[in-house]
Amino acid sequence: MRWGDRLGEVLERGVQQVDEAGRPRVVAHVLAQPAQGQAGVAAAELVRAWLAAAEHRPLLRLWAEAYARPLVEPGGSWAGFARATVDDWLDVLAACRPRPERDGPEGAVRRTLALAVLRGALLDLLATDDEQRVTAAVHRHLEMLRRGGGDGA
Repeated sequence: MRWGDRLGEVLERGVQQVDEAGRPRVVAHVLAQPAQGQAGVAAAELVRAWLAAAEHRPLLRLWAEAYARPLVEPGGSWAGFARATVDDWLDVLAACRPRPERDGPEGAVRRTLALAVLRGALLDLLATDDEQRVTAAVHRHLEMLRRGGGDGA
């Protein structure tokens, strides 16, 4: 089954996975599907394309709301969700790297930068629906990584 088909199932059922407190953990799980078997910039580009797809925006708006909730109510029922989401995304990006790069401090810095760009682009896209501008910005960032000898996440 293709990951895009799996997304349809997720949207129909609402949330596929929940953490121990019953909060949704679906985004990183679904994002892992397109990135599987890819490395660095290629994986980041596949994740970017998935995030930019218009049909995924309802799920991603739900994610954005859940991500922001513990920032406003740190002790509320969503406490820890934003942190867990960051860890989920970093795990997805780490899985795209060979073990020596994944385990070193430089790998953690590269994954954090890739996450910051992808998450910022996602929030911008959700706020503006300006897919062309946001996609161009992410492509520029990935191209700078390629030219600079870095291989992305």
